[in-house]
Amino acid sequence: MRNPATRFSAQHPAAHLTWVGHSTVLLGLDGVRLLTDPVLRNQVGHLRRKVPVASATEYADVDAVLVSHLHFDHLDPPSLERLGRRVPLVVPRGGGGLLSRRGFRVVVEVEAGEEIQLGALTVRATHARHNGSRLPFGAKAPALGYAVTGSRRIYFAGDTDLFDGMKEIGQGLDIALVPIWGWGPSAGSGHLDPRRAAEALRLLRPLLAVPIHWGTYAPLGLGRLQSALVADPVTAFRRHAAKLAPEVEVHVLDPGETLRLDAITSGG
Repeated sequence: MRNPATRFSAQHPAAHLTWVGHSTVLLGLDGVRLLTDPVLRNQVGHLRRKVPVASATEYADVDAVLVSHLHFDHLDPPSLERLGRRVPLVVPRGGGGLLSRRGFRVVVEVEAGEEIQLGALTVRATHARHNGSRLPFGAKAPALGYAVTGSRRIYFAGDTDLFDGMKEIGQGLDIALVPIWGWGPSAGSGHLDPRRAAEALRLLRPLLAVPIHWGTYAPLGLGRLQSALVADPVTAFRRHAAKLAPEVEVHVLDPGETLRLDAITSGG
């Protein structure tokens, strides 16, 4: 177990998570602030954000960043630069060179099954069923999820399809941050659509699920067409979850909305 050099925040008054949008989640737990897959720009490549992102200064004091994979809508170097080049970055093995060459000072590569210690939190890299390389000709690295354990146990799935190991990840799980869609009219291979995300809940059995990776970005010029082609993924996810995992509470956040974790009874 490794402990990268970090500058851990002062104890925060309450455990909380904020869905920034897409796959970006700010997690404050046991005095540590983690940010997942930071995409903090209103336009990334051919994707335009539907709801403007808050100023990146709100996230500038995070203690570490967890990157699930190298796709452009999950690993965005200009967004990371807004956080500063000294913030520790945890990335899948094979993706570190891409960031080191851009001047980031603390880059820790991990693989599925490996654990690191971030202050009071243990972060375990988990398998993800997804092609995580930076296509078409960029760095190659597997996709990962992360299980964060402290006073609460939280699973950030990144991008993934269903896999049997979700049962093991779900043991004693309080919160699952589950991707339920994407930015196009089809989630495609290696993703969870609303029904398969509900099937993931049946494997994970968390106390609470927060859907992410939906409703944030749309291709330039296709926003209206996308709305016409794609049914509301949250409504579909709620419906399937009620049938497949009725014991799991589903809590939907809007981009920028915060959920306090104090009242959640631990599943451990």
